[in-house]
Amino acid sequence: MNQLLTNQILIGLCTLVSTLCWGLCFWWMHRIQRSQDTLLRELHAQGKRIERLSKEEHAMMSELKPAVSEIKEVMHAQSQENKAGEG
Repeated sequence: MNQLLTNQILIGLCTLVSTLCWGLCFWWMHRIQRSQDTLLRELHAQGKRIERLSKEEHAMMSELKPAVSEIKEVMHAQSQENKAGEG
């Protein structure tokens, strides 16, 4: 009888410890999940900012490219004039 009671107490304690560990694990995973959600939101916002800046940069480069081409043409024409004036 004493052995049976000891086994039942041991089984009860193991069940209680197991339940407490499950609860602790559940809480810990929920905490990690909240941290990951926060990080994902921050990364998403950062990606949106980078995309916006990239579009702005592309627009600026599109505006500058014709201007650079014109400057090169003017410099080339002036260099031709200088060579013709020297020759």
